[in-house]
Amino acid sequence: MKAWYEGRIVDAANCRIPVLDHGLLYGDGVFEGIRISAGRVFRLDCHLARLARSARAIGLDLPCPLDTIRGIVLDTARAHGEAEAYVRLLVTRGVGELTLDPTACDEPRLICIVAPIRLFDEAARRRGLRLMTAAVRRPRSDQLDPQVKSLNYLNNVLAKRDARLKGFDDALLLNDVGHVAEASAANVFADLDGELVTPPPSDGALPGLTRASLFDIARAAGSEVSQRSLTRYDLLAAREVFLSGSGAGLVAVASLDGTAVGGADRPWLAALARAWPDYAQAHGTPF
Repeated sequence: MKAWYEGRIVDAANCRIPVLDHGLLYGDGVFEGIRISAGRVFRLDCHLARLARSARAIGLDLPCPLDTIRGIVLDTARAHGEAEAYVRLLVTRGVGELTLDPTACDEPRLICIVAPIRLFDEAARRRGLRLMTAAVRRPRSDQLDPQVKSLNYLNNVLAKRDARLKGFDDALLLNDVGHVAEASAANVFADLDGELVTPPPSDGALPGLTRASLFDIARAAGSEVSQRSLTRYDLLAAREVFLSGSGAGLVAVASLDGTAVGGADRPWLAALARAWPDYAQAHGTPF
């Protein structure tokens, strides 16, 4: 596992962050999770553009131009040296005073970590994930916009922790009116009578880049993905349910709160998974 930190690429375990960094103290910063597939960094420029938008949304200046950050990601991926990996690119507000006031920070901090992918093990992928509906709810978009990938992920962490402690693989997050938002770190898709549906960002779903890529793949095959509100009932009644994300990849859901979801056949997931390697190859940056 390698990390770019303060101008050098080192073993990630050797990085040390000052205790007064506002990313550590207050979750004040933004990040991107990026997939490395077949030796290529997937949709790198799209991830960098989203990082810039997130930073702008919270009034955070990036410490260097996007072209420089692009080179840092590729250099760190090359140092890690694996064809399949995960990139965590983050920018914190930097060191400041022991106060919430972000104007006390005058030097944002960039860190790029490249590590093996460990979100779900192979046994869980083969049988399909066991989801649990989380007790915590996704904040409304007027409270915390899900399009901002901030370092404050406590909502997701608590949902994931509760699910794991109760023997499930992951958590399903609902919003304040009971509509499906997403899993703890992945988007949700459901086949409803042959129509592929995913929640809209207005329901608390991050508009993920893997999610957007599935729209492209489906459209190229002559199909469309609908965005509309979903409930637990919809998922339990669905023909198939699966998750997508930079870390998760594409992975089936086998059950929700102990009730089986869909059947053994997962035609949507199978078709998208077949098309994925070529799409990732075409939209990846070699390093």
